[in-house]
Amino acid sequence: MTSRNGKVIVNQTISADGYSAGLNQSEDRPFGDDGGDGWGGRLHSWMFDFGDENRAEVDQIDAVGAVIMGRNMFGPIRGEWDREWNGWWGEDPPFHTPVFVLTHHAREPQPMKGGTTFHFVTDGIEAALAQARAAAGDGDVSIHGGATTINQYLAAGLVDELRLHIVPATLGAGVRLFEGVPPLNLEQVTARAASTVLHVTYRVLVTPSQ
Repeated sequence: MTSRNGKVIVNQTISADGYSAGLNQSEDRPFGDDGGDGWGGRLHSWMFDFGDENRAEVDQIDAVGAVIMGRNMFGPIRGEWDREWNGWWGEDPPFHTPVFVLTHHAREPQPMKGGTTFHFVTDGIEAALAQARAAAGDGDVSIHGGATTINQYLAAGLVDELRLHIVPATLGAGVRLFEGVPPLNLEQVTARAASTVLHVTYRVLVTPSQ
């Protein structure tokens, strides 16, 4: 598909069996039963412990004009916003760009240090994408996750490019990429094996909406 202003990109780390998080996610274990302490260290060590080796991929993740994420990625609160919560990332989140959070419960935008502002979108994935495109201008929009949110965009035919970071471990159960997504026609653009991860980029050639 052709984007009007830049590309719509998925950036996602997954296990070798396709999971982005394990079962039993909670505030104390946001990645659930992930084979570690529940904070995603095993899945994301390629980024934080081996950042120099994977600098090009980390820089690609950062080089976007806007970000979309689901409410589950933003935090553990469900229902009404009954307590203060500004994400898992402290006062200076790593995005440094507008972030559009999908939710069913309205909330005023939350500006943070470093250029990140969280905007809360209550009218669906297409509305969030329209707002993110407007914010990004000619830049790319990255759908950061989690997998359930990514699957909604894939099923709707709204993704141009998949950038997957595949970790050599299996989780066996949890939140899985491509769950409920119709068959896609993908073209492999790049693939690079690092010591703790395989980076693969696919172009989405045919989407369910076409």
